[in-house]
Amino acid sequence: MANALYPEFKERLLDPTTDALDLITNDIRVVLIDLADYTYSAAHEFLSDVAAAAREEVSAALTTKTVTNGVFDSDNPVFTAAAGDVCEALILYQHTGAADTNRRLIAFYDTGVTGLPVTPNGGDINVTVNASGWFSL
Repeated sequence: MANALYPEFKERLLDPTTDALDLITNDIRVVLIDLADYTYSAAHEFLSDVAAAAREEVSAALTTKTVTNGVFDSDNPVFTAAAGDVCEALILYQHTGAADTNRRLIAFYDTGVTGLPVTPNGGDINVTVNASGWFSL
């Protein structure tokens, strides 16, 4: 698999009649993913579509978010005191504070992320996002 924006996220950006996401004001987080328990699907829309066993650790809300010239970027996420299985991917999602069925998936990354794969061992994990940002439209 290669990095991808989830199609439902793209639709929400492009269709003004939908409940669009605001990448700057919404709480956007990253979850470390164990690919032994998850396979990307373009049909996935919510965090509940990702098996709980695949979700190893969740970052705090991303900070210093920007959208400039069609590029979404932020500070690099840190996973504090991370523990669990080997993680080979990341999923970027909108954290609503509500149930997983309301947390919209944004993007899937399994290549081009410095620090992956990683085996959480109780220490902090720093992930470095591409210098050109999370994604561009």
